[in-house]
Amino acid sequence: MKVIICGAGQVGWQIARHLSGEHNDVTVVDNNPDLVRRATDTLDVQGIAGFASYPDVLTRAGARDADMIIAATHSDEVNMVTCQVAHSVFSIQRKVARLRSKSYLEAIYSDLYRRDHLPIDVVISPEREVAAAAMQRLSAPAAFDTEMFMEGRAQLLGVQIDEDCPVVNTPLRQLTDLFSTLRAIVVGIRRDGSLFAPEPGDQLFVGDSAYVFAHVDDVSRTIEVFGKKQKRQERVVIVGGGNVGLEVAKALEARAGRTRAKMIERNRQSAERAAETLERTIVLNGDGLDRSLMIEAGIDRADAMLAVTDDDKVNMLAAVRAKAEGCPLAIALINDPTLVPLMAPLGIDAYINPRATTVSSILRHIRYGRVRQVYSIGDAEAEVIEAEVMSTSPMAGQMIRDIDFPEGVLVGAVSKNGVVMRPSGGMRIEEGDVIALFAMAADVPEVERLMQVSIDFF
Repeated sequence: MKVIICGAGQVGWQIARHLSGEHNDVTVVDNNPDLVRRATDTLDVQGIAGFASYPDVLTRAGARDADMIIAATHSDEVNMVTCQVAHSVFSIQRKVARLRSKSYLEAIYSDLYRRDHLPIDVVISPEREVAAAAMQRLSAPAAFDTEMFMEGRAQLLGVQIDEDCPVVNTPLRQLTDLFSTLRAIVVGIRRDGSLFAPEPGDQLFVGDSAYVFAHVDDVSRTIEVFGKKQKRQERVVIVGGGNVGLEVAKALEARAGRTRAKMIERNRQSAERAAETLERTIVLNGDGLDRSLMIEAGIDRADAMLAVTDDDKVNMLAAVRAKAEGCPLAIALINDPTLVPLMAPLGIDAYINPRATTVSSILRHIRYGRVRQVYSIGDAEAEVIEAEVMSTSPMAGQMIRDIDFPEGVLVGAVSKNGVVMRPSGGMRIEEGDVIALFAMAADVPEVERLMQVSIDFF
C-alpha cells in the first residue's frame, strides 16, 4: 500500500509511524524541511519538502501510483485543495482530510456537499472527535483516560489507585478469584512514570495508574472495585468557547436527562457566537482563571469542569483552580504530551489529548477488515489494538496460555460472535474472533506477526 501523508506535525508523524510500521510505502510531505527531516530520521519513510497542494510536489512524492493520500496539514484550505488535486490530477482512490473550520464542516455535512465537487472520502474533524472524547470522560468520571472498543461493547479505563482502593497490594491473579463474574482485566500499569504490562503476580500500589479493559456493562462495577464512585454530571462548567467548547456544549444539550452547563469564554466575539448558537447553556464573557467569575459560574457546586481552550497551560491552571474551589472532577485539554505527567501532582482528574484522538480517528476511518482500531496510550508508549483473527494467524486454534506473547503484551478482551468475554488462559482463539491487545510500543511488530495483519484499507 502506497500512502502519502501531507503534514509532518504530531498528527502526521504519528500516522506515518503507524502505517510505516505496518510495512506500507509511506511518503511524508511538509513545507517545513525540519519536520520532514525528523520524520525521515526517525521513521522508515520517504520525505519531500514542499507545499502539499502543489502538483509538482505530489508528483515527486509518487502520487501517480499512490493508493491513498491523507491531508493533515494545519490549513483546511491546503487539505481540501490537496484532495482535489489528488483526485483530478492523479486519480488517487482514497482521500482523507482533516478539517477544523466550522463553516466548512457545516457545508460538507449538509446536502450542499457532493463528492464530485469536493472529492474527500473521509473528513476528520478534530473538534468533533475531542468533543466525543470529552463526553466519554464524563460517562466514566472516575477514569482519567477512556476509549471505546468492540463497537461500543468494551471500554478501556485509566484509573488512579488511591489509598482507599480496596484491591491495593492484592496480586492481580487474585482479582479473578475475588470478582469471578467481573468482565475486566488490568492490562497496563504506570508506576513512577514508567508504563508496563503487568504479570499475574504483580500488585497495585497507591500512586499507580492502572489501565483496565472492561465489558461496557461492567464499567460501573469495575470503577467501584477500584474504590471510585460514579456520579452523574448534572452541572458542568466549560472553560473555553471555541470550536471544541461549542461541540462539547452542544453534546451536553443533546444528552439524555437535563444537564445544566455554563461556559466561560475570554474573547467577546467568541462568547457572543456561543451564546447565539447554544440554547440552554449560559455563556459568561471573561477570564476562565478569574476566581470570582468561576464562582459566578457555580464552580463550587459543579459536578465537573472541562477546560478546553487552545492554551494547555490555561487549561491546566483552570483545572487546578476548579479543584481548589471544590469541583470533584476537572478535565483538561492537553496538546503537549510532555505535560501529562504533571496531571497527577496537580490533582487534575483527567485529560484529553486531541492529537492522539485525531490519530486514532484517522486510523479507525482508513482501516477495515482485520485491524479495526488502534488507540495510543501516553506519549505513544503503548497501544491497544483491536483486530480480527485470520486463519493464517499463529494464534488461530490455540489457547491463550499457549500463545507466545511478548512480555509487554496482554489480552484485554475477546469477542466471539459478537459476545465480549474476559480472556482466560484456557480460552481458545479461533478464526473470526475479535481480540483486543495491550502492547508496549516495542512489541507492536510482534503483535502484527502474531495477527498476520496485512493492513487492508477501504
